[in-house]
Amino acid sequence: MLIVFSGLPGTGKTTIAKELAAKTGAVYLRIDTIEQAIRNCAVLAQDVGSSGYRVANELALSNLRLGHTVIVDCVNPVSESRIAWSEIAVKAGIELFNIQVICSDKNEHQQRVETRKSDIAGLIPPTWQSVLDHEYEAWEEAPFCIDTGLVSPAQALSMITDRLLS
Repeated sequence: MLIVFSGLPGTGKTTIAKELAAKTGAVYLRIDTIEQAIRNCAVLAQDVGSSGYRVANELALSNLRLGHTVIVDCVNPVSESRIAWSEIAVKAGIELFNIQVICSDKNEHQQRVETRKSDIAGLIPPTWQSVLDHEYEAWEEAPFCIDTGLVSPAQALSMITDRLLS
């Protein structure tokens, strides 16, 4: 199975995706980490474009073909990236489960963004203004949605697990 977590920075998708990966033993792919590695090579400098997503698409496909469940953690802001994940699932002959993570509590969301520190991958956290300015297209087909303004990470994980088992 291919499980793709989508949503703006600071919504809680990384926390939930990592917990699900740890619980299930799935392969975990984080677009931010891949993009930072590309930047660190200084080949593409700051404008990595869609390269992080393309690398993740191929890594996901190769792991799916080995029979692994793959969890992807990404903003996934445009239809082009969403279609690419669908195509990867079709190529691998597996099911795609899209999860959109939002935080309806704008004060909580802003606080998370503003208090976030760099993680172990050395990623620089976004600013609240960059989150507000981030491109994020509406979905054509509504994905399974988790609102971390209303539920804890543990509750979200339980909701996702229940949905996967049904």
